[in-house]
Amino acid sequence: MQIAICEDEQEIRNMLEEKIRRLYPKSNLQCYQCGEELLLSECYPDILLLDIQMEGKNGMETAREFRKNHKKTILIFITAFQEYVFQAFDVGAFHYLVKPFDNTKFDNVLRNAVKELEDRKNKEIKSFKKEVPSLIVTTGGKHIAVHLEDIIYAEVFDRKVILHTVDIDVEYYGKMKELEAKAGDDFYRSHRAYLVNFNYIRKYDATTIYLEKGQALMAKQNYKEFVKAYLRYNQRKERKNNIE
Repeated sequence: MQIAICEDEQEIRNMLEEKIRRLYPKSNLQCYQCGEELLLSECYPDILLLDIQMEGKNGMETAREFRKNHKKTILIFITAFQEYVFQAFDVGAFHYLVKPFDNTKFDNVLRNAVKELEDRKNKEIKSFKKEVPSLIVTTGGKHIAVHLEDIIYAEVFDRKVILHTVDIDVEYYGKMKELEAKAGDDFYRSHRAYLVNFNYIRKYDATTIYLEKGQALMAKQNYKEFVKAYLRYNQRKERKNNIE
């Protein structure tokens, strides 16, 4: 969990950091002393505690710019003035803490923010699992559902497509081009006869992809694009892991 503090008074910054570390000692905590510093950073916090009255760019101005690239961050304003409360809702603030506040008030607000974060992540995980598609193939006169995420790689042999999954191998008459279209961005056609699932790659070179079970050929002309696609896959996977 990543938490950020943006507060121009060092004493208050230290106080907030102490409170957060007391409640969530394992959290990744970042501190910023002004809005400009926060906006220039590459920080993508799950929760942001933001002071409103700061020199230079104030908290409201900072929040409006911050929200352009940080739609999901849970935003908690900290201020000594109540007149900003309605503006706070305009930038999707989760809560509004008015100084001075005691430990009980702060603890309740932060715990509620963490609970909101966990609820959001659980919903996203459930939604993702529901959206995992299945492939229906006909083999031996039977219709079989194969989850795409379970396919390690597919190959064409003797006019059949062979699906090598984590459990079994499934053969059926079909076209690799059609399977490639259904498989999506987590797969790559490394060779006219092979389609690989990025998730199961152990290593690769310019001629061969080594998977958790088996290996696939790499066409020389596809190698550079494969490396780019694999990089994009790993970036997507990292973002997903951060959500979870």
